[in-house]
Amino acid sequence: MNLKALDILSKYYGYTSFRKGQEEIIKSILNKKDVVAIMPTGGGKSICYQIPSLMLDGLTIVISPLISLMKDQVDSLNTMGINAVFINSSLSSEQLDNILVDINKDKYKILYIAPERLDNLEFVNLIKNKSISQIAVDEAHCVSQWGHDFRSSYRKIPLFIKSLEKKPIVTAFTATASDEVRYDIINLLNLSEPEVYITGFDRENLSMNIVKSSSKNRYLLDYIENHKNESGIVYAATRKDVESIYDGLFKKGYSVSKYHAGLSNEIRKENQEKFINDEIKIMVATNAFGMECC
Repeated sequence: MNLKALDILSKYYGYTSFRKGQEEIIKSILNKKDVVAIMPTGGGKSICYQIPSLMLDGLTIVISPLISLMKDQVDSLNTMGINAVFINSSLSSEQLDNILVDINKDKYKILYIAPERLDNLEFVNLIKNKSISQIAVDEAHCVSQWGHDFRSSYRKIPLFIKSLEKKPIVTAFTATASDEVRYDIINLLNLSEPEVYITGFDRENLSMNIVKSSSKNRYLLDYIENHKNESGIVYAATRKDVESIYDGLFKKGYSVSKYHAGLSNEIRKENQEKFINDEIKIMVATNAFGMECC
């Protein structure tokens, strides 16, 4: 393995060895190969494209549908002293303008965007003139209608890549991909003879239980009471359900907040920050949590 990659792993991330699959994936990227990597959530996908981004000349663009992921990773990278930034709908016009100026000055090594950003002509024209070393597509199953989170904007990625003067390395990462989805990732993203890595889907530290209860509210209260010192997310199907559950927990004195698409950007951002920073213990949310884009 390239010793510099290990040095970066140790210097910035504090690890002395790579997890399963990471070393081989990084090596392929450094050898300028397109890559498809299917790794479990929490299996260290981000390191696989972040470390090469620091070793390759030019800018790495990470395309992701998750606002929460963008912010978490950019905050973490900046804390480590790595110049990274995100562009999405949570930014003000002034913040966006300042970021675009800094991109033009080659200030950043890693840029996170949502696929919908590729609809913005100003952004695309700016990026066309930059040296792009790698385009990392996170949650790559979103390209496929066989995937559980299909996003039509993912289909625009190959057109964007084709518009660049020089084709960058393209890497695609996801935690779940059937044979059909994997085929779509390779073909719809127009990957060039990619090296495919499948490190598995299971997380040894996670388990899933399906519980049938006569009273959902009683089960939820009992569960929270039995896990007083832990944090967690309660997902609900609708905004109305979120509001109802939140009101019930708040009245009982729990450290709780809420998140759904009916709240303003400012309130969603504030509530998410409180949850991430352990200022509240419980988040009640729809699947909009962290999923807004652009």
